[in-house]
Amino acid sequence: MDAQKIMEWKDQAEALLAERGPRTSEQMAELTHVRPAEAYQLLEAMTEEGRLFKTRKERYALPETLGLLRGRLQGNARGFGFLIPEKEDVQDVFIPADAMNGALHGDTLFVRIVNAERREGEVVRVLTHANDVIVGTFETDGPAAYVVPDERRIASDVYVSRDDRSGAKNDDKVVVRVTQWGKGGRGPRGRVIEVLGNKDDIGTDVKSLIRQHKLDEEFPQNVLAAAAALPQEVDPKDIPGRVDLRETLTFTIDGATAKDFDDAVSLEKTESGWTLGVHIADVSHYVTPGSALDREAYKRGTSVYLLDRVLPMLPEALSNGLCSLNPDVDRLTMSCMMELNDDAQVLSYKVFPSVIHSHARLVYDDVSRLLTEGDEAGFTPELAQTLRSMNDVAKKMRAARFERGALDLDIDEAVITLDERGIPTSIEREEHGPANELIEEFMLKANECVARFAKEKKLPILYRVHEDPDPEKLHTFATFLTNLGYPIKGLKGDKVSPKALQAVLDASRGTPEQDIISRLMLRSLQKARYAPQPLGHFGLAAPDYCHFTSPIRRYPDLMIHRILSGLVRGEEPSELQKQFGRFAPKAAAQSSATELTAMQIERDCEDCYKAEYMKDRIGESYDGIISSVTSFG
Repeated sequence: MDAQKIMEWKDQAEALLAERGPRTSEQMAELTHVRPAEAYQLLEAMTEEGRLFKTRKERYALPETLGLLRGRLQGNARGFGFLIPEKEDVQDVFIPADAMNGALHGDTLFVRIVNAERREGEVVRVLTHANDVIVGTFETDGPAAYVVPDERRIASDVYVSRDDRSGAKNDDKVVVRVTQWGKGGRGPRGRVIEVLGNKDDIGTDVKSLIRQHKLDEEFPQNVLAAAAALPQEVDPKDIPGRVDLRETLTFTIDGATAKDFDDAVSLEKTESGWTLGVHIADVSHYVTPGSALDREAYKRGTSVYLLDRVLPMLPEALSNGLCSLNPDVDRLTMSCMMELNDDAQVLSYKVFPSVIHSHARLVYDDVSRLLTEGDEAGFTPELAQTLRSMNDVAKKMRAARFERGALDLDIDEAVITLDERGIPTSIEREEHGPANELIEEFMLKANECVARFAKEKKLPILYRVHEDPDPEKLHTFATFLTNLGYPIKGLKGDKVSPKALQAVLDASRGTPEQDIISRLMLRSLQKARYAPQPLGHFGLAAPDYCHFTSPIRRYPDLMIHRILSGLVRGEEPSELQKQFGRFAPKAAAQSSATELTAMQIERDCEDCYKAEYMKDRIGESYDGIISSVTSFG
């Protein structure tokens, strides 16, 4: 039976079981006219997938007909947990500690409701374990040894026998592989597979976070080999068919320590206003669908930027070499060229493959100094004038964006400086100068244009969506603001415009409560995510938005480039729908999940360094703001 027929048989089996109730494999073989052995194998596979449940009487049934719910376990440090059902319209289920039956945080499982009134259940079966390896602190208690998980929602310590300690000592951070899952009140058993170092050693916490989030520091050999096989420079044969922009004054602006440059900009005066060019490294030319590089990029989803290292989405040969828009070399790009009027409004735009030759690698601080102090050191007269013109255009774009209602939360970010030993020596507020804002505005505008283009052409891209605030969170936040003297004008039922929220931010600017209002507003908003549908972007007040400008470090951008390249090659949107339409929802979910993981580890890593910085300052007094009140601690 080929793959298509297997899919059809499984669908038929589900329909029959929904109609006739639980059946044995022999009965299903007779109903579907296949050999008994084949029916048994297919039904067992469906049971492993979680599509069916096998009863004690060897009958196969749809889980819902047996009163079972499938979902993911959200654990709690106190031992109990909640089932988060896969179906969005189903309520969560509380699971007491004595009904967990060995399940751990993150596991996918079946739960049976035992008390409908209290919405309480018990774990019936674990389908997949999320934590086959666990990171934690190795602790000894007499002759016994345990690993206490760093993830507090895993409430069970892992017992480690004397033969499975791999030289771990008390207070070491370790990685333990679970060899036996807990059952009947007993916790899991495991074997130490890596000792990361003493918990108080510099850098051990960061290593622990990387292992805890299951991130890879190294690329597989086949991926490195694929990157190494690519040319080190642009092949002249790849240039015909592209718009040649090598004579156009083009440059990059990035941080002083940046090594991968995936966006360059250009600006030229026209009779009607300006031609703004945003030129993005054409990574899709080298990372082809289904290749080893593509599979690894999809798995990683995004580059992760930690204070002392980067875990890139693509190997260095690409991210810092062939696909980095380094100065004074030819590079293949995808360009979004926008015709602007004198008010910096977009009159028209084009998206096409190009080749550029970056004329300079500029640094944010230097450009900001030029724009604020007039310091032209290191700039040619033409470059300095172009940057001033860019700044004027960006200011008009920024003003127009806020005028339409985009939010400006203006939340302070920390810049942590490490010495050569990896010890934090200072924590400062991150400064955003006019150069940062210039690049931000140009990238936002290019992303909007590409999203609009993709929507018009019905291309199966991943949109960057930010939905309207959750009504419950919105009303809680509105009550808080009213008590503080900042009522939301324009709140109608469960709906509010971003412009109304921005008015609150403007009213609180410069006051002691500005920071707390910004932070609580951020918490009350939905999280931005990727989706195959154009659902709009609330925070930007934009009807259509996507991520196009960073294919070196984000998979959705790479996917968009790939689809745009297919369109330029002459493929019809209907053909591209066939190629990418079914993949898009899966890619959206994967990209959203990897982004959340990256944000969490970056935040956790920053917290570790802040704690390290402050541990020698215990007893000192500082001014602070209460940002929330919790029921613990």
